[in-house]
Amino acid sequence: MHATRLLRAVPSAIGQSGLRMPPPALLPPIPLYRRILRSHRKHLNAQMRLLGDEYVKAEFRAHKSTENPVHIVGFLSEWQRYAQMVEGEDWRGEKMDKTKVDKMSDEQIAQMYELMQAIRERELAENDPEYKPHTPPAE
Repeated sequence: MHATRLLRAVPSAIGQSGLRMPPPALLPPIPLYRRILRSHRKHLNAQMRLLGDEYVKAEFRAHKSTENPVHIVGFLSEWQRYAQMVEGEDWRGEKMDKTKVDKMSDEQIAQMYELMQAIRERELAENDPEYKPHTPPAE
């Protein structure tokens, strides 16, 4: 009985005092990288997996030498959130939060655009046998 009253009091006390539950612990880079690839293998079809694996590998390589702790924490937390979304399979059709887009650099927005184009190209190639992929002009 005493434990029941204590448990009922905890949520209200937490809400009133402004305390929050601690965020989940961040995985170190290599275990997180493996978890993402494993999630791709279990939850994505072959073509999405290929595209996702290539993108993850490129991103982890590009950030390998980052030394700014704020960037490292942000990078790892976003990829960990991504892994959780893929594992939960409730991410399909989800729109990106406008505040995240506003915080992106021009380079990041260009990467997102390239990723979107690659996904569209693959979808068109899958659904239209007569579709000819767009090739950029040679420089």
